[in-house]
Amino acid sequence: MPDPRILNLARTLVRYCVGAQPREIIGVNAPTVAEPLVLAVYEDLLRAGAHPELRLTPAGAAESLMRLGHDHHFDTLTPLDRAYARALHGVISIRSSTNTRELSEADPARQARLARASKPIREMILRKKWTLTLFPTAAHAQDAEMSLREFEDYVYAATFSDEPDPVKAWKELKRMQDRLIAKLDGADEIRIVGRDTDLTLSVKGRTWINSPGTHNMPSGEVFTGPVETSANGHIRYDFPVCHGGREIDGIRLVFRNGKVVEASAEKNESFLHAMLDMDPGARRLGELGIGTNRRIQRFIKNILFDEKIGGTVHLALGQSYAETGGTNRSALHWDMIKDLRDEGAVYVDGKLFQKNGRFR
Repeated sequence: MPDPRILNLARTLVRYCVGAQPREIIGVNAPTVAEPLVLAVYEDLLRAGAHPELRLTPAGAAESLMRLGHDHHFDTLTPLDRAYARALHGVISIRSSTNTRELSEADPARQARLARASKPIREMILRKKWTLTLFPTAAHAQDAEMSLREFEDYVYAATFSDEPDPVKAWKELKRMQDRLIAKLDGADEIRIVGRDTDLTLSVKGRTWINSPGTHNMPSGEVFTGPVETSANGHIRYDFPVCHGGREIDGIRLVFRNGKVVEASAEKNESFLHAMLDMDPGARRLGELGIGTNRRIQRFIKNILFDEKIGGTVHLALGQSYAETGGTNRSALHWDMIKDLRDEGAVYVDGKLFQKNGRFR
């Protein structure tokens, strides 16, 4: 018998996240290692009357592309890629890996070129119904310094898949986040203070979005797009960032009039600079998010979970989300997390909004 939590997660993805309808074409993009969840999603899409379109990738394929690909593989899209994206009504993406450092030796320039070339497809997908989740494997458990069983429990708790009615739990979280947004609507200045951190930015005229698990699964955040020229000050991120198969640690950024003017890292600093130089928008903020998921309290080196840690904020360099009113454009969208649970605070127009990870 399959793990009932996998079946719960599959139903949540199909019925709640993308709301699959009869005859809709729903893509399922996943690595082959995620087969148990892929099969459960496939079966539930069939029950919903949708047409599932599976795209499965074997382990090692991404590394092979970086090693063996020609220039056109990194700079162009095929007609099939475009036709596939146009035909879909929605996409369920499942991330997973047998080796989370598979791309640690990949050329950052090639990675940047591939990101730029695939940007039109990503933008097309974002205009449709989409959701993203993780299937737990031993590789991810090792990153999190957990046993596989412990990590599975962590993932299924964070996604509320261990609940009798996960959708009910997500709707309750949405109501709580609605109350936070009511306090943030109409705000101008946000100030973030913490260890080696004092950063101000404006959200004037921007829209706060409630993220209750319909796109990211798990979720638990409210977010907006900062005014592109407004960030001033400095911030040191407390957790390493895993991006493009690398771990970048000890990141410290200095902003002036919205732009990163100084950047350093204790580990993989050259990769940090390569990503910042991807395009002009990569040095500006595209997102400010506030994590609210109290079931996520442990850093596991996976941004899908870590940015939702209750008591943290995250700031993404690069592409804005149009629904927030943000206008920054970039092939990069790179979230970095600031932990405010110990000696941290957020001020909204000079008034204390959050202290040591707790809302006021």
